[in-house]
Amino acid sequence: MKDDKLIAALKVQSVALDVIRSTFRKRGFIEIMPIILSTTTDPLGPDPGSKIIGIPEIEYQGQKLVLTQSMILHKQILVSSGLEKLFTISPNMRLESPESRATGCHLFEFSQFDFEIAHGNMKHVFDLVQEAITAIVSQVRRDCSEELALWDRKVKVPKNFEIYTKSQLIERYGTEWERLASEKATDPFWVLNHKREFYDAEDSDRPGYYRNYDLVYPEGFGEALSGGEREWDFDRILMRIERDGLRAEDYKPYLEYAQRGFVASAGGGLGVERLTRFLVGASHIRDIQAFQRVPGELVII
Repeated sequence: MKDDKLIAALKVQSVALDVIRSTFRKRGFIEIMPIILSTTTDPLGPDPGSKIIGIPEIEYQGQKLVLTQSMILHKQILVSSGLEKLFTISPNMRLESPESRATGCHLFEFSQFDFEIAHGNMKHVFDLVQEAITAIVSQVRRDCSEELALWDRKVKVPKNFEIYTKSQLIERYGTEWERLASEKATDPFWVLNHKREFYDAEDSDRPGYYRNYDLVYPEGFGEALSGGEREWDFDRILMRIERDGLRAEDYKPYLEYAQRGFVASAGGGLGVERLTRFLVGASHIRDIQAFQRVPGELVII
């Protein structure tokens, strides 16, 4: 049976991807192909908000390989090898707890528009992402009026991107800060200073302050992007791995690259399906995915 709303959402997604690719290429970025299997991947922790229940593994020719949770480790290696601005559309596998189904925004298989900037910082990322989001919404409004009408969606071009720290929003809204702040907001907003993975830089002048960020959509659509400035010093990376209770042995190839010399960088990953859900105003992310991959639901095909 023909699904007109799904087809409309996929057209909106296609337009959005054209715009974001064009925006980044104009800024000198080079597109690379994604990595699906590796000897190691982003640990996605420690993060009290994470509901990952395991990292999928396979064995090939006697070697244990894991499926990509994000390409951050590979991005750091590439920007330190001379590829100063890069992006990719990366399939990510994150085996979320079934309870994540209720949020309406979690998938256990999804795609990220993932990018990294050598010698970049938060301001570079904010300027670039804000330009891209504004351009995407504007183009979708121009090119996809029929598709948006089918979804009864009136998405507005962002006018302002406020900046908060996580502690400010917790003080205002409590532990449900992301959902409540998102529901109240009328424009996307940035949230700074999250204690999470070892590769996000800790401010050397303010111990315990992390130079990372999330972008959150308004209208209750939740997190759009996660990223940060990166730890590049080998000793600090190793210290953070050990502090987080991770096994340095599991990151041996990555650490060998880091010991040869990383450059400072900044980047992030923007969820493609979450972007599409926001643009069309879908109540659940399953409604815009051609082949649903929702935590707690069986895969049909």
